[in-house]
Amino acid sequence: MPEGDTVWNSARVLQRALAGARLTGSEFRMPQLATTDLTGWTVRESASRGKHLLLRLTAPAGHAGSGRDWTLHSHLRMDGVWRVYAPGERWAARPAHLIRAVLRSSGAVAVGYHLHDLALVPTAEEESLVGHLGPDLLGPDWDPDEAVRRLAAHPDETIGEALLDQRNLAGVGNLYKCEVLFLRGISPWTPVRAVPDLAGVVTLAQRLLAANRGRWAQSTTGSLHRGATSYVYGRPAQPCRRCGTAIRKEELGERVTYWCPSCQPDRR
Repeated sequence: MPEGDTVWNSARVLQRALAGARLTGSEFRMPQLATTDLTGWTVRESASRGKHLLLRLTAPAGHAGSGRDWTLHSHLRMDGVWRVYAPGERWAARPAHLIRAVLRSSGAVAVGYHLHDLALVPTAEEESLVGHLGPDLLGPDWDPDEAVRRLAAHPDETIGEALLDQRNLAGVGNLYKCEVLFLRGISPWTPVRAVPDLAGVVTLAQRLLAANRGRWAQSTTGSLHRGATSYVYGRPAQPCRRCGTAIRKEELGERVTYWCPSCQPDRR
């Protein structure tokens, strides 16, 4: 699931493969960048901001964009992914028709599948793409007090929807939303104003994402065994690991929500 920790991991993969490298070729299969050629550009760094991936580059001398740093921005949403291959290695992660971007260097080839919101902007203008985001749970700007302030500014919104709003805090996706609320004993339909300890909610969310940073397997239970990595997420009709009650599944907003009706009493 491409949540904040997955995007952080993807940024690290691109950092190891491309940072400091001069690109020997590029290809974009999206109309807005179809004629863009990054050959000769140098990759400075790869970073993440919530669910957004930022590849920062320097244009070569003589290029129209030289003298300024640039950022290749991509959003993974639900299905996007970057994969790195050795030169000459077969690209086998996804079907070829899903490829949206290819970046080549002498030592690696980065292929972006099913990317969204792909854009190339001056780095000085990055905030036009990510400036609306709340504090990044895995970033140097993480500020739990600010995250609580932003959540509290929407008192009548359900806590389940508020946690997914990246303007409040950046990085929580549906998996962590469900798991955090279970661990805190809060129904996803609880209005933000009725949540007794918002600081505890955002602190736990940050701890869970940080615990999974650096690995692709996501676990909130402490176990990496198949079928044992979550408390409620993806477990409809299965017994709650705490009380044995059948886990329920229902739509909340535009997303499916999992919860235990006993451990998280619904007071709608």
